[in-house]
Amino acid sequence: MNHYKIEQVVPHSEPMILLNRLSSYSEESGCCEVDISSQSPFYDESLNGVASYIGCEYMAQTIAAYAGALAKDKGNEVQIGFLIGTRKYKTYAPVFKNEQTLKVSVTKLYQEESGLSVFECQIHSDETCLAEAKINVFQPQDPMQFIRENQ
Repeated sequence: MNHYKIEQVVPHSEPMILLNRLSSYSEESGCCEVDISSQSPFYDESLNGVASYIGCEYMAQTIAAYAGALAKDKGNEVQIGFLIGTRKYKTYAPVFKNEQTLKVSVTKLYQEESGLSVFECQIHSDETCLAEAKINVFQPQDPMQFIRENQ
């Protein structure tokens, strides 16, 4: 496993990079970390944290980081992908709390040659599962061509 900065593997720009670091990845899975603080995007002072529904985007960006790291390992450019949807997003806490470190793990369950993939995703803090879902993503061969054709 190579050690990439999150900015190198997620095809977003500040302030929309929500993850702090890529902690591990393999051919089938990846794990990123998020440090919740008052500086976090979507931080809500009245909640003293980030609403847990943002976890769906943490999961999607972790999938992007996983895919980006694999692409860079092969000498390819990081490509954009699309969050198609989620199934069974369950949260077990209403808020990701200030000063909490989240571990967002994704495991590829299924991938078609068309670029459609399904990932099983979980968010943990320490040993506690805070959220889980199955996330559907699509990464076409030529993302810009796909965007032009579907405007």
